[in-house]
Amino acid sequence: MGSCLSSRVDSDTQLHAGASSRYVGSDGRVLSSRRLLPASSVPLTPRGENEILDSATLNSFAFNDLRIATRNFRPDSVLGEGGFGCVFKGWIDEHSFKAAKPGTGIVIAVKRLNQDGSQGHKEWLAEINYLGQLYHPNLVKLVGYCLEDEHRLLVYEFMPRGSLENHLFRRSSHFQPLSWTIRMKVALGAAKGLAYLHSPEAKVIYRDFKASNILLDSSYNAKLSDFGLAKDGPMDGQSHVSTRIMGTYGYAAPEYMATGHLTAKSDVYSFGVVLLEMITGRRVMDKNRPQGEHNLIEWARPYLANIKRRVIQIMDPRIEGQYTMLAALRATSLAVKCLTVEPRNRPSMTDVVKALEQLQDSREPGSVKAEAVQKKQRKFGNNEATKRRAGSYPRQSTTPVNT
Repeated sequence: MGSCLSSRVDSDTQLHAGASSRYVGSDGRVLSSRRLLPASSVPLTPRGENEILDSATLNSFAFNDLRIATRNFRPDSVLGEGGFGCVFKGWIDEHSFKAAKPGTGIVIAVKRLNQDGSQGHKEWLAEINYLGQLYHPNLVKLVGYCLEDEHRLLVYEFMPRGSLENHLFRRSSHFQPLSWTIRMKVALGAAKGLAYLHSPEAKVIYRDFKASNILLDSSYNAKLSDFGLAKDGPMDGQSHVSTRIMGTYGYAAPEYMATGHLTAKSDVYSFGVVLLEMITGRRVMDKNRPQGEHNLIEWARPYLANIKRRVIQIMDPRIEGQYTMLAALRATSLAVKCLTVEPRNRPSMTDVVKALEQLQDSREPGSVKAEAVQKKQRKFGNNEATKRRAGSYPRQSTTPVNT
């Protein structure tokens, strides 16, 4: 299996008590810098398919078919890795759903539970029971599962552009910086996915919203993935759900970290973190940055307190000139509202969707640079404007270029 199923620690791997990579909160609590999961995982014992909710759309795969489809889970088929295990690229026949030759049939992503993993059967089952019942354009599609002896696998639609995290933070020729236009498109799609989960139709709290869980299709449409930590929302008039603290450090809402009380507004806070990551191009936690800049929220706080004057200072320099000042202010102001400490003062995800739709609908031609040029040009007066109109060359487009 190569290094994929080794014990290396990554951004989604549990750190047990006493692990070396830790942060200390303002209240003195020791918090993991990674995914916050209970030290004891659910034991991987054989369970029957009677635990899986009925779903007419899910296929039950044989382990051997998935083994062949992924070329025996070869290391060069690995798409990603998390606390659950590795995700492999594979191919199946579009009619029989049996293994197909590479490059033929339907491309799939196969997530294989690491038998030594920290999440275990409970989270594997949660993925099936949520994604087997929930349907929305901004949720990744679960094609089926495999439950055979000790093997537990999930089969998803393949998302060719990978995760938002890779596009924002990986420095390689494969991941060019996303344009401002694409970032706002991704933000809107992800917001629509969360709004659906919070709707009366679904009533689900996602609980692990972060850049690595937002996957992109070939047209940069965003889809939420990884529902292992999702929870049913409050029922019977309750205001919150009480749970063990689980999620990823930096993205989890402060009131949830302090009390274990989970609400839909906890997801709204996490959305605000990711939106700020998209605006700044910075990870929420990055120990490779200079002292005082490790925590994105703390670093940005002085700038966010005076957005109108200082918004340019937090914008990702890689997309300089691709946005209007108005767009930058609106997007950053929305992030600030989502990050409000008091949960009841945060907007609902429905309101967030409306704000992002208005941001896209009101896009004006031109960028920060273009606006400065236009102001300078107006000083030349009508005479110079007449000369420009007399020229036969087409005007250069100032519409932001998509990547």
